[in-house]
Amino acid sequence: MKTRSIFMTTVIALMGITSVFGQTKTEKFKVYGNCGMCETRIEKAANSVEGVTSADWNKETKMIEVKLDESKTDVHKVHMAIAKVGHDTEMHKAKDEVYNKLPGCCKYDRAKSEMKHDKDHGDHSHDGHMN
Repeated sequence: MKTRSIFMTTVIALMGITSVFGQTKTEKFKVYGNCGMCETRIEKAANSVEGVTSADWNKETKMIEVKLDESKTDVHKVHMAIAKVGHDTEMHKAKDEVYNKLPGCCKYDRAKSEMKHDKDHGDHSHDGHMN
């Protein structure tokens, strides 16, 4: 009986470990910024999202690699957290007042970052009402 109990406990533990690893996903996307301060701010914002296990932004390529637990969050929430601290992503544009408060060295060319944002969303609002 004791052997069976240990066996069942082991099986349950292995199932739990498998499900944790099975839900981890890696996402890569563009985040606009320039310098080491941007890197710190962007990575801190991404890591602040519950379920994100790591975030690494490359200032040369402007790409971030984020590992997240899909049972706790999704990539959309990561984009929103990064935009909230002043950095445009492929999915979300930071509010102008937040972007304007960034240090001078962190102010990237917003014209480049707007290519996807405005093209895809120019004819509707996100609250479900037509403009």
